[in-house]
Amino acid sequence: MRTSRSLPTLVAVVTCALMLLLGYLNKARCAGPPFDLFGRSMQFDEVKDAAVCYSDIQQLWLGRGINLHQFPFVDGGITAAGNLTGGTVEYPVLGGVLMWVGALFAKTDADFLLHSALLLAPFGLLTAWILGRIAGWHALWWSATPPLVLYAFLNWDLPVVAVTVLAITVVGTRRWSLRTRGMIAAALLAVGFCLKLYPGLFVLPLLAYIFTGGDADSDDPAPTGRRDLGGALAVAGTAVATVVAVNLPFAILGFEGWRASFTFQQNREADATSNSIWYWGLRPLMGNYQGHDVTSEYNDVVALASPMLMLAAFALAMWLGWRRYLRDGTYPWLPVAAAVLCGFLLLHKVHSPQYTLWLLPLFVLLRIPWQLIATYLLVDLSMGIGIFLWFDATAGNIDPALPLTLVHIGVWGRALLLVVLFFVFVNSSERHTPERRRQDGHDRPLTSTADAR
Repeated sequence: MRTSRSLPTLVAVVTCALMLLLGYLNKARCAGPPFDLFGRSMQFDEVKDAAVCYSDIQQLWLGRGINLHQFPFVDGGITAAGNLTGGTVEYPVLGGVLMWVGALFAKTDADFLLHSALLLAPFGLLTAWILGRIAGWHALWWSATPPLVLYAFLNWDLPVVAVTVLAITVVGTRRWSLRTRGMIAAALLAVGFCLKLYPGLFVLPLLAYIFTGGDADSDDPAPTGRRDLGGALAVAGTAVATVVAVNLPFAILGFEGWRASFTFQQNREADATSNSIWYWGLRPLMGNYQGHDVTSEYNDVVALASPMLMLAAFALAMWLGWRRYLRDGTYPWLPVAAAVLCGFLLLHKVHSPQYTLWLLPLFVLLRIPWQLIATYLLVDLSMGIGIFLWFDATAGNIDPALPLTLVHIGVWGRALLLVVLFFVFVNSSERHTPERRRQDGHDRPLTSTADAR
């Protein structure tokens, strides 16, 4: 009996639309008249933290040339003090273009927020549609949970999530050869890398999957057990070529502005805005518990320890995936990619709140106990609200006791759960597309408790 995905897909998309509307209305509470001479909402600085309606979209209306409609990177640069100039933004080139498009007809930060929301929302809906087609009712982990309200329009993350989910879907489709699917997915992940960097993390597990011949039950012309080095090199070359093709025009037209975005991120400190275990854990141990500033010694340690530990986490995930391959005959590329992402989120010097949007599709696409997902979302809610209340408390507006408690629950609860998820992910299995379920002989209704998970 075939299980229809039409109804859950429709519900996922409609629910996503409602949550996106709520997300916009939440951020719009920070925007509106009166405006100053630069089009900035004069209430923004007063309410952004206290009302938990802050967004980077509204914040970056000023200071990046967006209000001046400067095309990104071409005439930009970075000052000795680390300030970006001339239209350069701190994001990869396609992210900068999205920001520029959202501001084209905007005269105020409220216009910019609205136009950006209209630009970004279709990507959220596309993600809901794809997840509904693959995972049915499980897609509601994406569409009906608080992160979509809190973070959909906090930054420009919806397009990169959509592109990544599309790449994952391509790998699971059997319409093309394994090598072709790998190359298409690599190109999509590379486009995602040019929006936000995290999809680039998924390429290495994908290479291992292509190299080892794909699924053990596949009837692909390159069956499992055969080492397809040429296919892996083709996939790697596709990813690199796509990144170069996207970045090269910006590097040629405005090298200093293009390079400045990388310099900015390289020099960024793990300070109070980083939401990371480094700020809340290492900084106090280095003798700066009372003050919120960070020292040069602390920054030097983070600059070395963070990338080293991330590389170690990536290597561990790849090794655990290889062990599964030797046991089961298939390299679990998506479970490994999810574990790699957990290592990045845990150990990177910055953990912005909206990064939770990166995890949500993996909660849908991989078979994870619902209790673990629900716990993560509760802890994330504590962080997503608490961090802004804590910013308000540091300005002396409210008592810091409750915000500080919420932040510590968020930081350390999230860190613990990311460690747990690292190992749960790497041992998990995928939810397949309807096409792949039929070909694998698994097209049946979900009737057991194990299936429901």
